[in-house]
Amino acid sequence: MPKILSLLGLLLIGYSTNAQIDEVRRITKTLCSPEFHGRGYVNKGDSIAADFLVAEFEKIGVGAYKKEPMLQSFDIDGITRFPGAMSIKQNDQELEPGVHFMVDPSSGGGNKTLKPFIISIETALDQELLGSEILRFVEDRRGNALYLDFGAAKGDTLKQLRGLGNALAEYHPVIEVIDRKFTWSVGREKLKHPLIYIQDSIANKNAMFNINIESEQVAKYRTQNVIAHIPSKKMCAKTIVFTAHYDHLGRMGESTYFPGGNDNASGTAMLITMAKYFKEHPSDYNILFIAFAGEEAGLVGSKYFVENTPIKLKKIKFLLNLDIMGSGEEGITAVNSTLFEEEFNLLNEINDEKKLLARIKKRGPAANSDHYWFTEKGVPAFFIYTMGPNKNYHDVFDTYEELSFVEYDDITNLLVTFVERLEK
Repeated sequence: MPKILSLLGLLLIGYSTNAQIDEVRRITKTLCSPEFHGRGYVNKGDSIAADFLVAEFEKIGVGAYKKEPMLQSFDIDGITRFPGAMSIKQNDQELEPGVHFMVDPSSGGGNKTLKPFIISIETALDQELLGSEILRFVEDRRGNALYLDFGAAKGDTLKQLRGLGNALAEYHPVIEVIDRKFTWSVGREKLKHPLIYIQDSIANKNAMFNINIESEQVAKYRTQNVIAHIPSKKMCAKTIVFTAHYDHLGRMGESTYFPGGNDNASGTAMLITMAKYFKEHPSDYNILFIAFAGEEAGLVGSKYFVENTPIKLKKIKFLLNLDIMGSGEEGITAVNSTLFEEEFNLLNEINDEKKLLARIKKRGPAANSDHYWFTEKGVPAFFIYTMGPNKNYHDVFDTYEELSFVEYDDITNLLVTFVERLEK
């Protein structure tokens, strides 16, 4: 009989683990779907995602914090977005957005034919020569766009040239050739003219470019954080906070969007996993869950929360900010671990005891995610992200299909045990 019970226990554990992964995959896949528009600022993708998260919290019986609304609204001052046309033809060749070209997140728009005037690396590095070449371009009307042929730039040379395209796009349309991986972000200001990046593997400096780019600037964009709460099983003054940003980059035109699978549909799904666990296994601590908007626009949502918080920050025992949770083959990194060495040692003790992850990498403080504003106010916090072979980040290839979730169960085990063993 004991053997049968033991076997039954193992089967139930396996079933529970599989059910959890299935649920995580469902949530992540939904957040990455085209209907969510990259959870950004075109077609209210962020609001669609926020409503979905409210429904997910409510489905597992997790409600708002006290009498506060679950949605905390705020404004982002200045958003550049690309809601419509996004096409470039190099002679008669149609270039694919996100693969062959990207526009700068602050790019201006236009529907025109561009005849490029080539600026070489050597010219760009010599300010006097650059000035005379641009003057020749303007006076002799040798084209109507500057073509920055920087595909071969490396190291310090690349650093010297960085930002030149943005500066020139205030005066002329700019096409800039690059040979590195495309990454995108959220623009907060708008350039007067188009700034287009083209991969050197396809760029043709002798071509004519027909562009049709719709770009607009929104002075104030209304969005929202999602806040949910589970009270402690006994009266407790301290709170554990789990955070993850649910927003991503949105759309670059009607047909191209950024799914944001690893960054950060995966972390948002883990937020729901944590909520489900602590709803079923109440903690001695109060548990607060915050899904932030505006992270990709410069940590705006977390800054707003810290400045308009419904909870006393000094009552936060610890904050765990979750991002890029879709892999973990090479372990995890804990930002702020040099500030909170006792808690970092606890993470490692649990990991060694349970043999969960390949490693937990120590990293110092960094203003690279939503934990930052809390740390600035004295709240102890880790920003945790996974390490693995999936390097898709801020690009169109960061899809649900690329996520392995190979260490998802181990990470949740580590975090839950960490909360349970934190000194009261």
